[in-house]
Amino acid sequence: MAEELGATEREIVAQRLRKAEELRALGVNPFGNGREQAHLAREVQDRYGDAPADEIAKAPGPWSLAGRVVAVRSFGKAAFLKLRDRSGEIQVWVKRDKVGERGFEIFKRLDVGDIAAAEGPATRTKTGELTVEATAFTILTKAIRPLPEKWHGLADVEQRYRQRYLDLVSTPGVKETFEKRARIVSTIRRFLDARGFLEVETPTLHKPEEAGGAAARPFETHHNALGLDLKLRIATELHLKRLVVGGLERVYEIGRIWRNEGIDRRHNPEFTTIEFYQAFATHEDLMRLTEQLFHTLAIEVQGSPRVTFQGQEIDFTPPYPRFSLVEMGARALGLTPEDALSGRGLKEALARAATREGDSEDAWKLERAAKATPGEAVALAFEVFCEHDLPRDRPAFVVDWPIETSPLSRRRDADPRLVDRFELFVAGMELANAFSELNDPLDQRGRFEAQIRARAAGDEEAMPYDEDFVRALEHGMPPTAGEGIGIDRLAMVLTDSPSIRDVILFPLLKPRE
Repeated sequence: MAEELGATEREIVAQRLRKAEELRALGVNPFGNGREQAHLAREVQDRYGDAPADEIAKAPGPWSLAGRVVAVRSFGKAAFLKLRDRSGEIQVWVKRDKVGERGFEIFKRLDVGDIAAAEGPATRTKTGELTVEATAFTILTKAIRPLPEKWHGLADVEQRYRQRYLDLVSTPGVKETFEKRARIVSTIRRFLDARGFLEVETPTLHKPEEAGGAAARPFETHHNALGLDLKLRIATELHLKRLVVGGLERVYEIGRIWRNEGIDRRHNPEFTTIEFYQAFATHEDLMRLTEQLFHTLAIEVQGSPRVTFQGQEIDFTPPYPRFSLVEMGARALGLTPEDALSGRGLKEALARAATREGDSEDAWKLERAAKATPGEAVALAFEVFCEHDLPRDRPAFVVDWPIETSPLSRRRDADPRLVDRFELFVAGMELANAFSELNDPLDQRGRFEAQIRARAAGDEEAMPYDEDFVRALEHGMPPTAGEGIGIDRLAMVLTDSPSIRDVILFPLLKPRE
């Protein structure tokens, strides 16, 4: 431990270790066993509210509390400390004549950061603060390392992510962020359960031919006992649709996903999604369901359908506007949707657009689009030129997706070049992706074959050929619609967090030198 610390902190650690030994001499284990939290700080506050001292004195307790000490003010034979538990903070008044000589000797070994317990009646001090006047006091766990100074949180953002346990203790608002994230997940569960969906669990380790369901590179591993190369799942989709084939007509899974991709404020290689599938439904049904779900989430988590994210108010009240990917992407290139999808003048339009973008990453995307199919090119044009034009003050559905971008989606009956799909954008981020599912096994087989050709041409994110999934479709999957929602990005919006790392308890980081 010592080599990790600066000189001042080494002295603090040595001093606290001495106090731990002194506690043992007093018969107190400085790293004690269980202790029941008979009461919480919030219970005391709820019981008395703003009642004056004489009113509290009619029924003062006793109260038994335990938590982390976050501040101490000592006055010789008495002291005030702030005790924090999972419900909040409360002041505790420790006096020698109340806790006794031994209790006060224990208290004298206390430092900010220690876990302590106190028992006694409630009162209100002369300054008007609700307080528990301790008649018994002990230290349950001695904190050997000090907390950050001045109790203003960690200044080093990277240290906050690396030492989340310290961040939760010392940085205001962090605990509340993760409480809201938990509320998001529990609200989604209640919402879907109330509509007859069944929560299930599917494998996270996939054989190479099963590692599909999204355009992404998987992480690879090996199972020694079976001698199998395996991949961590990049989506839950294909296994969930197998369950729909089996008669589980409404299913969902909230689970961890792994994708071997870059890291930025919107991406972490390990993240959480909710995917749900509803038989006898279309993507239009899911648009209405999505509006209801997001409206419910905003109210449950923030108390209003209007949520502020990074200074922008977003109104989650349905209905949400719809925007055509094909129309917007074609228009950005100076083409009609028909000309763009047919490829007429497309390469020339892309070349002109790439020249306008200069040496930027967008220019590189447009140059790549010139070598792609017309549908892929229009989708890339939409990404480069149109995503930032979507409304920021409310969610927006993007519809009319080319078939090349959606190897698992159902072809549109009216125009087989498109699929029945939508993505939901909020604050410029894609939060949900949904479509009417492809249930034609012959079409699905052809789509997988196209993915194999794409992989052979160098597309590392192309899907593998999942023969068992095609076999499942051959047994008959009812008309079905499915949707995936990124829990982490959703939590960013509903907690006003600028980075995905702020809503993942332990985000992946590069090792420090």
